[in-house]
Amino acid sequence: MFNKLFFVFIFFQLHLTVSAQDFLAGAAIRTINPEKDSLYIAGGKANRPFIDVHDNLYVKAMVVSNRTNNITMLTFDCIGLLYPQLQAIRSRIKAELPLINPEHIVMSSTHTHSGPDVVGIWGKDLAHTGVNDKHMQLIVDRAVEAIKEASQARKPVTISFGSGSFGEDWVKNISEPGELDRSVSIIQLTDLNGKNIAMLTNFACHPTIMDDASTAASSDYVWGYYKYLDSAQGGVNMFLQGAIGGWIQPEGVPHTFEQANYYGTSLGKYVFELTKNKNASKNINFNSVKVDFPLSNPSFQMLSKAGIIKRDFGKTVSSEIAYFNIGDASFATHPGETCPALGLATKELMNNKGPKFVLGLSQDALGYIIKPSFFDLSKNIPHSEYLTGMSIGPATMGIILSNLKTLIKK
Repeated sequence: MFNKLFFVFIFFQLHLTVSAQDFLAGAAIRTINPEKDSLYIAGGKANRPFIDVHDNLYVKAMVVSNRTNNITMLTFDCIGLLYPQLQAIRSRIKAELPLINPEHIVMSSTHTHSGPDVVGIWGKDLAHTGVNDKHMQLIVDRAVEAIKEASQARKPVTISFGSGSFGEDWVKNISEPGELDRSVSIIQLTDLNGKNIAMLTNFACHPTIMDDASTAASSDYVWGYYKYLDSAQGGVNMFLQGAIGGWIQPEGVPHTFEQANYYGTSLGKYVFELTKNKNASKNINFNSVKVDFPLSNPSFQMLSKAGIIKRDFGKTVSSEIAYFNIGDASFATHPGETCPALGLATKELMNNKGPKFVLGLSQDALGYIIKPSFFDLSKNIPHSEYLTGMSIGPATMGIILSNLKTLIKK
């Protein structure tokens, strides 16, 4: 009898706390390091067999909820997971964790060029996929494990946020130098004692300091960000890649792990010291839409038929776009490497009072999503021939923006 009364009391107290605080959150991490079984490093040149691990690659999960809604956010240290992996994770969660809304799972990739090939095009040659099915299953399994742990660890939290600008000395747009968004947005969830549960940082720059310079797995400069914040505040520190297409990357930086650590640490220190404002809104909202994007680049269809990319590409390719709010912060997903113009246009649509997160390579990784002008090669935009060759077509940017306008008005 005593035990029953005790648990009723604890439940009642927790209910009161949740009602007062409005948010519960938990976070968890799992490693997704590759094993030495014919894996290839993605990004840069093809045929880079994986040799060893320099620093851990992770999947990181955060589950946040109030009394009416929940959202799960995932980040992966890899080149860019495809939509079928998100669907696989959702299917598992639907079957194994019914209290979590599987349609509210958001997947993002850091886009490190020093992680294993999860797309297929970086194998030993274009006749052989670089994807290892065993490793892909490990990634899905570890993501499900992290979501379960994060869900079970939920506790009352307070939310704060901040914003700033970073990377003026090393982050460049090498296609259109005048078009760049160096903004940093953060949201932090702390328990009632002020301990960090999770910090989310949104910043746009290719993790390519080690591009082609190493066969060791690494999250590149994101490694330094993790290392600094893990030491400074603990908890789960998540990096959410921004709009890096067309072509946002480190320039004039030596290709060494020392430099990767330096710039990642600098970013971590910057966001740790940002002025943070307390959250005011008590809402969690989520809207998404399935989209069939027209496919005008036949290379994707050929790679699909050859089994290099293990995904169906026809006249269209199915993907997803989401827009959601966690308190005062707003988030918009872009299903690929989107150019700064689309990122800035997306932020113009957002009408929230807090930080604006543009999540590149989120829900999907459909290559470069760039302005239609890039497809007019007579304009001689630097690197446009490569960028358009890695794009599904010129209509993609407009379709994303149109759907986000609709989602934001809901």
